[in-house]
Amino acid sequence: MGERDDETGGVEKARIPLLRDRNEAEEERDILVETKKLWRIVGPAIFTRITTYLILVITQAFAGHLGELELAAISIVNNVIIGFNFGLLLGMASALETLCGQAFGAKKYNMLGVYLQRSWIVLFLFAISLLPMYFFATPILKYLGQPDDIAELSGTIAVWVIPIHFAFAFVFPLNRFLQCQLRNVVIAIASGVALVVHIFVCWLFVYVLELGVIGTMATVNVSWWFNLLVLFTYTTCGGCPLTWTGFSIEAFTGLWEFAKLSVSSGIMICLENWYYKILILMTGNLKDTKIAVDSLAIWRRLTQICISPVAGLIAGAGETPSLFFSFIWLVDVVVLSGFGEGDESCRIPMSSVVVFWPLFKYFVLAFVQEELVRFFVALHQSQDLVDACSRFLSERLGSLVPCF
Repeated sequence: MGERDDETGGVEKARIPLLRDRNEAEEERDILVETKKLWRIVGPAIFTRITTYLILVITQAFAGHLGELELAAISIVNNVIIGFNFGLLLGMASALETLCGQAFGAKKYNMLGVYLQRSWIVLFLFAISLLPMYFFATPILKYLGQPDDIAELSGTIAVWVIPIHFAFAFVFPLNRFLQCQLRNVVIAIASGVALVVHIFVCWLFVYVLELGVIGTMATVNVSWWFNLLVLFTYTTCGGCPLTWTGFSIEAFTGLWEFAKLSVSSGIMICLENWYYKILILMTGNLKDTKIAVDSLAIWRRLTQICISPVAGLIAGAGETPSLFFSFIWLVDVVVLSGFGEGDESCRIPMSSVVVFWPLFKYFVLAFVQEELVRFFVALHQSQDLVDACSRFLSERLGSLVPCF
């Protein structure tokens, strides 16, 4: 009897390493599968974020070679006037991310189209209420301490970018609507083509037609509305047969509750975006205001270029670089729809950020920083000031991983 027990114990001990090896192999296979799934989602998301920022970056770069005043005025319009409304409308559209993610995960596909239309209505009405910021940009900027010449030119430019303001109200909900269906490739293609169109239109308006600073800024309207047209056509012409069944009168019900959710989301996202705008406005009280505004705006663009890939990665196909929203999105869409498996769906993005983020950050700062600064502006004083701020940029970027 004792010999039989010894033999049984020996067999069990022999099996333990085999089971451990099998479990380790399965875990490695799961990690590889989840990593591939993650990059199929976030690869297009990263590309979309970069191309979206590059539209404004290229516009600012064209303006930087027109003169100090032109670059300062466009920087104020891009970062303060457009940036203020961009953050608010982007945050309000994030409410759609949560609702559509839950509906898609629960297989209530028809509700996605209804939520999309509600978001269009709410954001369009809020866009109308924000129009005074464009019409009265000059007195507002003067009141906030900007020099008269910058405020006057910024106010003139602001009126010409009202079309992009309304484009935000429709593009942001469309992006959320498609992202929650894992159609990031469609968004990436539309953004990439819009960027190519934008580069061509910038060259045409600035160097061929010689429309100056007004023409430079007006090119943004063309690219954003082209992007909107592509996404709207795809959505309404058969690209989403399950979730888009046509315009519905149901979209006009529950608008007040939807608006309250959108506003609360908008305020939360705005707090993450507006502090940059406050910094740029504060430069109006410094000496050499034009150079200070130009340099700080360029520094901001460099920060955005560095942040974009990691923000797309951490959000897991969301537009919001917030761990809360990325977790909600992963639970709602990835887990409930069966796309991800267990905690790997949340652990892989975090691990990817830790590895990917430092490599990308130091690549930008070490190899392409000087070229990017010269791309923005030809003035050596601005180039030197941006270069002096690089160490602060590095520390700023290094602090972002714990925040994510």
